[in-house]
Amino acid sequence: MGSHVLITGGAGFIGSHVAQRLLERGDRITILDDFNDFYDPARKRANLVEVRSSGDFDLVEGDIRDRALVEELFEKGAFDAVIHLAARAGVRPSLAEPILYEEVNCIGTLNLLEAARNHGPEVFIFGSSSSVYGINKKVPFAEDDEINQPISPYATTKRTGELLCYNYHHLYGLKTACLRFFTVYGPRQRPEMAIHKFTDLLARGEQIQMFGSGASRRDYTFIDDIVDGIEASLDLAPGFEILNLGGAETTKLSDLVRWIAEELAIEPGIQYLPDQPGDVPVTYADVHKASKLLGYRPKVPIRDGLRRFVEWYQQETS
Repeated sequence: MGSHVLITGGAGFIGSHVAQRLLERGDRITILDDFNDFYDPARKRANLVEVRSSGDFDLVEGDIRDRALVEELFEKGAFDAVIHLAARAGVRPSLAEPILYEEVNCIGTLNLLEAARNHGPEVFIFGSSSSVYGINKKVPFAEDDEINQPISPYATTKRTGELLCYNYHHLYGLKTACLRFFTVYGPRQRPEMAIHKFTDLLARGEQIQMFGSGASRRDYTFIDDIVDGIEASLDLAPGFEILNLGGAETTKLSDLVRWIAEELAIEPGIQYLPDQPGDVPVTYADVHKASKLLGYRPKVPIRDGLRRFVEWYQQETS
């Protein structure tokens, strides 16, 4: 029997793929998820049906803000590692509900770190975000760049999570990797994220709302590449590291829309709107550090990943 791993947010997009990978390699899995209504909880239930096809797991329905529940879970669980992916996600929604984001992403993370300190385990993998780089002038973004200008509450909470992880490494010896994910996409992607939302609108013959001129650029990372990085981080169990996990290439928003439309074999209709507050003009991952420490190599280029996503979307909606 492999390790016993707790995955918070394990019913979500990234978490469900991580759970499957670990089950397939022989690990024992416990998933903690609160099935909140940020998007339809039925989608997360469906994700778990997919996970179940790879093996059995324990499911705990609960909120990481519930300190008593978290303490009891860790006390009984005897976990070998935690992969902490539970969070309120998204830049724009965080502008509307900053206190909720602070409570879930900061206090929730602190509850997990305290429970790990009190009951083990020593290994703690934290899902951070490229949004911490904010309006970083230097590209590509490297882990040792100064990041003092986050421009959304979401970004601020993710940086706070990294700092809390460092506290617990420094004070209590927790072995921690903070993984900065760069715009993850692929099958089961959250419905409000650009690739899923654009595909859905185009497939239904509706217009896309494009914020700005379409010149903004993102580093899109296919889910399989992200899971490779998470799995390698778990196996490395570093003392404390911050690591970029990205696709290491940038895609212009206008190209992204055009390529999705090509996969769907339709002509896109676009409504241009002003730039949105909180959105950054570019994200671009320098992955040299992850390459050196983890052997991380993103394998899925954007055109291939979009093709695979659109195939999944068409199967889901057929």
